[in-house]
Amino acid sequence: MAQTIRHFGGNRVYGVGGDFAANLIKALEGTLSVCPSSNEMHGAFSACAQAETQGMGFCLTTYTVGSLPCLSAAALAMTESLPVVFISGAPGEAEVGPLAIHHTVHARSSWQTQYNNALQAFSAMGMRAERLQGQRSAGQPNMAGERFFQLVRHAWQHKQPVFVEIPRDQVFQKTQALKPLSLFTDSQDNGQILAGSELIARQIEHKLQASHHPLLYIGDGVKHNARLKALLIQFAERFNIPFATTWFAKGLFDEYHPLCLGAYNGLFSQNPSRPYIEKQMDYVLDVASSIYAQDTNTAFSTGSHFIEAFNNKTVLKSTVALEQDLVELFGYLCQADVRRFEPRMPPALSPLVADEDKLDFHNLAAVLNHLQQQDPRPYLYLPEVGNSYFASYGLRNRLGGVGRGWLTNPWYGAMGTSLPYARQVCRMIRDLDLDDIAVLITGDGGFHFQCNELIELQKDGAALIILYMRNNLFHLGKSSDAPIYYCNDDAFDVHSLISAYGGESVHCERVGDFRRHFRRFVEDRRGIRLIEIPCDPSPEYQCREIALLNLYIRSQNGDEEALAEWQKMIQSE
Repeated sequence: MAQTIRHFGGNRVYGVGGDFAANLIKALEGTLSVCPSSNEMHGAFSACAQAETQGMGFCLTTYTVGSLPCLSAAALAMTESLPVVFISGAPGEAEVGPLAIHHTVHARSSWQTQYNNALQAFSAMGMRAERLQGQRSAGQPNMAGERFFQLVRHAWQHKQPVFVEIPRDQVFQKTQALKPLSLFTDSQDNGQILAGSELIARQIEHKLQASHHPLLYIGDGVKHNARLKALLIQFAERFNIPFATTWFAKGLFDEYHPLCLGAYNGLFSQNPSRPYIEKQMDYVLDVASSIYAQDTNTAFSTGSHFIEAFNNKTVLKSTVALEQDLVELFGYLCQADVRRFEPRMPPALSPLVADEDKLDFHNLAAVLNHLQQQDPRPYLYLPEVGNSYFASYGLRNRLGGVGRGWLTNPWYGAMGTSLPYARQVCRMIRDLDLDDIAVLITGDGGFHFQCNELIELQKDGAALIILYMRNNLFHLGKSSDAPIYYCNDDAFDVHSLISAYGGESVHCERVGDFRRHFRRFVEDRRGIRLIEIPCDPSPEYQCREIALLNLYIRSQNGDEEALAEWQKMIQSE
């Protein structure tokens, strides 16, 4: 198992121990870093971040009571196309019989034992789920090692999670010896077998020759393929073609690249992408966006997504493992007979916010962008789902050694992922001695949902800056002020909490104070550092993305006043 995990690029496994997982931990700990998590769900979320940043993720838990809490992360991994291997201990084969075993889903009134509930639950997600088996007779080989390799290989090749249960009495049994191929050889064996790439490239070449203001529009289907991403940048630079990403592909490319227009999403965009795309663009090369339109990624189906409705475009989707079809195609396109274009790129400078101004969601992105413009070290933003997530689309990110400038789960939108994600990122920064600065942005609800993971960050000695946008009252997409929306208490003392975890925290209401403390924490680069920012839910302190989304959700919920305002705004766009 350890050999297979190392072969596919894994150097650590996140999770929580347990009796059925004890042998697995003992088997792995000498070869891999077995990292404890505050609970199973957080361990699984950290494994998702590991898959995002290192290509594969690994999570280890005990039988059912440990594996079932990982189902939300498994759904996230399926949705975000993450190759995560969920490993669970299981009762030994000799233990399975008419006696009900602890941790099984077995009520007092049950008439039969159930051992496959976790397998069935993970399988219901559409992922491969399998329990490894031992030797069945003296004349047959033990195939468990080869089966484990094939399951991990499936996750790596198809960018999908898998679930593997391993009986505890099989962990130290002899199995067939493995001599796996190198990743390079493996990828070539599963390479491009489709014909026609040259014909497609020629058609795109003709389209580009007839264009004056083309756009390369990139989706999140490229995120696991470093070679393809490099080819896309090579293509853009060779012909001087501006590029933009979908919302879901934000953070994959350096938004300080002179040809980058940032992430585009119709009227929800407030960056240089809109003027060029909606006023100049005359041809779109759409690469690796979703096969089926996704509401969040198409301006919430408001009809304002210019590219979605644009006719003169070529749409390229990969149907081959490891995107070998797109890799081959862009190899041809980089040699195309096309002139260099002369785009009129819109300015991307962030406005300077006055030191005495109140800091809130409405100007947070502008303040951080100005700080990043002055700092060559890349800030890696980790927004929590909610207000922080939508406000973060106004951020302009650099790309550092981690390979991401912005990291969350934008499509599935699971709350409580930012600290587990930050844990993986901070470990990577420390282990590789990178100059990336991890900056987590969260509100009250997301912070309380996951703050028990702070103990693991403290144990890791993680260097993390947390921007705590304190509003006490949830104010995204609601129709009332019911008690369920109160996600904090006025008496909550976040500073005592951070101090208990060995960190430092400050309270900032004005932009100038924030700049001073943020710069100090960036230079400090050690421990947990939190900046508490009191937020006002009034409309004037909401950023454009949050204000639009609140209006849109209210209109979708049947609010007549919001519906009229929304229709008026759509018509004026």
